[in-house]
Amino acid sequence: MMKHKRKSKRKNNKTCDVKGCDEEKRKSLSKSKVREKTDLKIDSSGRNAYLCKEHYKEYKKATEDERRAKRLSWD
Repeated sequence: MMKHKRKSKRKNNKTCDVKGCDEEKRKSLSKSKVREKTDLKIDSSGRNAYLCKEHYKEYKKATEDERRAKRLSWD
């Protein structure tokens, strides 16, 4: 029996999902997490939000304290 891969609807779109941004996408994150943690306006129909380098930096800065607390709780 042959398994079929799901076809991505976004295959040809290689740009950031933030409204008004035409930069090349670099990172893929959960759309709900990006919306919850930042003020970025995501224009995406799928589960993931694709961010360019600059918008990923904004996301990292917005989640910095949360990530630091998570790392410290590993003890």
